[in-house]
Amino acid sequence: MESLSPNIFVEDMNETISFYMSIGFQLVMTVPEAGTELVWAMMSNGDVTFMFQTFESLGKELPNISRRNGGSLLFYIKLKKIREFFELIHEKVTVLKGLETTFYGATEFSILDNNNYVLTFAEDE
Repeated sequence: MESLSPNIFVEDMNETISFYMSIGFQLVMTVPEAGTELVWAMMSNGDVTFMFQTFESLGKELPNISRRNGGSLLFYIKLKKIREFFELIHEKVTVLKGLETTFYGATEFSILDNNNYVLTFAEDE
């Protein structure tokens, strides 16, 4: 295995792109369908890459995928300068858990993205 790039299913592609850009991600690639409506996008920040795809674009291709936002998973993202990053974004997002040091020595905080997915950011300080 070489890498993991989750493909996250979303309702509103433009809203999702705006949210992730607001926390420092760059738009790498998009796929339009029927003109200019985006159905897929890839975004990255450093070595972290997410792909986003609309539920609608799946059609009947993968019927077992839930067609609801959010999920029973959490994306754990390691970064440097976590306190600076927290200060940069905490007023732009829904903070679920503020900065705290864990029993295993990491400093972490968790936010909710615009699709109800949980992103936890961590730094080994």
